[in-house]
Amino acid sequence: MKTLGLQLRFLIPLILILAGAAYLAVPVMDRLTLRWFARDLDMRGELVANALSESVAEAATDARGRKLQALFNRAVTDERLVALGLCSPTGQLLRSTDHFPKDMSCAQAADLANAKGANLHIEGGPVHVSVHPVNGEAGPVGDLVLMHDLSFIERRSQDTRRYLVILIAGLGAVIALVTLIVAQLSWRGWIAGTRALLHGEGLLRPNSPTFPELAPLAADLRERLREVEDEYKRLQGADADWTPHRLQTLLRTQMRGDQVIVVSNREPYLHERRGDRIEICRPASGLVTAVEPVMRACSGTWIAHGSGSADREAVDRHDHVALPPGQDEYQLRRLWLTPEQEQGYYYGFANEGLWPLCHVAHVRPVFRESDWEHYRQVNRLFADAVVAEARSEDPVVLVQDYHFALLPAMVRERLPRATILSFWHIPWPNPESFGICPWRSEILEGMLGSTIMGFHTQFHCKNFMETVDRYLEARIEHEHSTITFRGAQTFVEAYPISIEWPLPEQAKTWPSIGQCRSELAERLGIPRDHRIAVGVDRFDYTKGILERLHAVERMLEKYPEWQKRFTFVQVAAPSRSALEEYRLFQERITAQVARINARFGRPDAPVIRLLAQHHEHEEVTKLYRAADVCLVTSLHDGMNLVCKEFIAARDDERGVLILSRFAGAARELTEALIVNPYHVEETADALFHALNMPPAEQRERMASLRSTVHEFNVYRWAGRMLSDAARLRLRQRVSTRLQRHSGSGTIVPLNRRSRP
Repeated sequence: MKTLGLQLRFLIPLILILAGAAYLAVPVMDRLTLRWFARDLDMRGELVANALSESVAEAATDARGRKLQALFNRAVTDERLVALGLCSPTGQLLRSTDHFPKDMSCAQAADLANAKGANLHIEGGPVHVSVHPVNGEAGPVGDLVLMHDLSFIERRSQDTRRYLVILIAGLGAVIALVTLIVAQLSWRGWIAGTRALLHGEGLLRPNSPTFPELAPLAADLRERLREVEDEYKRLQGADADWTPHRLQTLLRTQMRGDQVIVVSNREPYLHERRGDRIEICRPASGLVTAVEPVMRACSGTWIAHGSGSADREAVDRHDHVALPPGQDEYQLRRLWLTPEQEQGYYYGFANEGLWPLCHVAHVRPVFRESDWEHYRQVNRLFADAVVAEARSEDPVVLVQDYHFALLPAMVRERLPRATILSFWHIPWPNPESFGICPWRSEILEGMLGSTIMGFHTQFHCKNFMETVDRYLEARIEHEHSTITFRGAQTFVEAYPISIEWPLPEQAKTWPSIGQCRSELAERLGIPRDHRIAVGVDRFDYTKGILERLHAVERMLEKYPEWQKRFTFVQVAAPSRSALEEYRLFQERITAQVARINARFGRPDAPVIRLLAQHHEHEEVTKLYRAADVCLVTSLHDGMNLVCKEFIAARDDERGVLILSRFAGAARELTEALIVNPYHVEETADALFHALNMPPAEQRERMASLRSTVHEFNVYRWAGRMLSDAARLRLRQRVSTRLQRHSGSGTIVPLNRRSRP
């Protein structure tokens, strides 16, 4: 019944055409039949005339005409022959049978026989008139007029019409049946094809099979979607007012009721045992700095490795603890790793393998089979925790960093409807460099379990897509940054990470610039008249600490007037000390600091102060506010948030930022002094320029930098990712609704949306 209207559109014109064809064909068939039979009767009449010719000539000699009459009477006993007549050569009727028309003359008969129709209606019915000459031995005897019955032709015409109508009706029935079947199959095919387009086949995944006749529709829909996405991106780019409130509003409106789960190796807070007390501290991590404010806005669940010495004492029986302390805005689920797992997964494969592989820092990556096995085990452990924490079949899962390259595909196996956002916080190398990894295909396949794959810069996105193109059989659309692998699509996009911009209430609690300088000078014994430069990093060979020290040394050599007016403070939090490469690097930095201090400093006033310990965020903020210059000289960095923290701390719009061109932040913070950290002379000159920069130029540069960081803050980073996720989730839910109605053949209008 649902396709009756479509079928009638085919049947009604077909019936009308067949009826018209029958209406026109029947008269034509009657005329053709009559013509064929008239020609046959003429031939038959010729045969009859020839057969009777001798008999008629002999009977005509009988003056009384009895023989001729008898001959005619015998001849008309034929059921087809109605009447006979013999006309003399002069045109007189000599003899005729009883049914011969009394009022017909020989001339009339001849005229009628020569006419096109040669038909005559008499009392018994229609007859066909033909005239044939009769010749004897002595010459012409006369003309024989034959009248053949046409009633049998009428009967045969009726039979022909009946058969023709039956044929047309039967043919129409067959055509109608075929039409109904084709219409039904076509309708189902179009419905299936349209549903496939709405599911994304041939639209989101142009490589997948679809109905050829729907190809123009798919192309149009694809073009419209791209226009909408481009407009969406344009509007997102112009909108800068991202705050915690706006992020919460986005979650309530576009992702209402959706659960957000964050997965990272490092936890946002550690519980450490200090004697008989438990202290809470935040680790030195750019990831924690960026993600923790988002979790406070989302009120979700954070899954991380519990590495603090008192972490087990702080959790409940489900290994949960509410954070931040005293505010309880989200839940932290801690997972426990064995020493062997931590050594193989974290120190081994992640930091001796993937970390140097992704950073162009000239440190050789190390890959061990045992480390890979532990990496897989821990990824599976965290994936199980995600599934256990999920309250629905489609949570939003934010997977953080290179520790969990396999986790997206593992979660996808168990929660196929989950929206998985993976963010790679470190650089992504070119395909040739990544090809070093023995398990490159497994890592790429794991990452492509993500719905969205995010990187800091478009350059890293390009490297990733080229790597997939090199090592996997996947369809890649560079224009729209999508990868289709095994029927699933991953959206690859650049989301430059940032920091939480300090609220005005928070900034009011900061000590003044002068107070921060006085406290720092008093604590470290720095002369009051010294200009101060700072560097804040972990002890890591990718941060360019050694190159920074060489630049400081070269600046003091080149500009000796600064030897007694300058102090460099380097904060370097110990990191991954269990790895030999990091221990040797820390020892090398310590030795370089001692050498430079011995060369330029005094025992009571060393030129470089190395603070090799962890500092809380409040302490680092004071250091930023006390400094005249901040040096960020990373050899290769995904983004680097130290430079943005320094900018956020300088509400006086003073201070100068020296930034490595190899940090992702250099693409945004163009007003900084951009340097090549490998070029010691260039970095030394930039430091000299920064120390001598006029206050007006400092204010101009810092005001622009602060505007950029304020606009592109961490909430915008999270908001863009979650907005993209909400858009993809809406599309998935529309597809799910269509699949639910696929059995009934009903397409649900898109404007009748169910609540998420």
